[in-house]
Amino acid sequence: MRLDKFLKNSRIIKRRTVAKTACESQRVKINDKIAKPGDNVKVGDIIEISFAQSILKAKVTELIDNPKKDDADKMFETLGD
Repeated sequence: MRLDKFLKNSRIIKRRTVAKTACESQRVKINDKIAKPGDNVKVGDIIEISFAQSILKAKVTELIDNPKKDDADKMFETLGD
């Protein structure tokens, strides 16, 4: 699954265009490598997103194409530093 689509489907970022912009601004990493919007995400990957004041680190646990709102939080688990 594409990174920008995963970020939108998991509801980490609300819109796919915002997710794409975040990736293009080099604020998203997959396994400590700067990621592009079209990079593939697979189960077990560690995604790190730099927001304005904080950094979110999450592990991909499941890939769902069209998740319902309740299923979106099953797609990742947040990791503490």
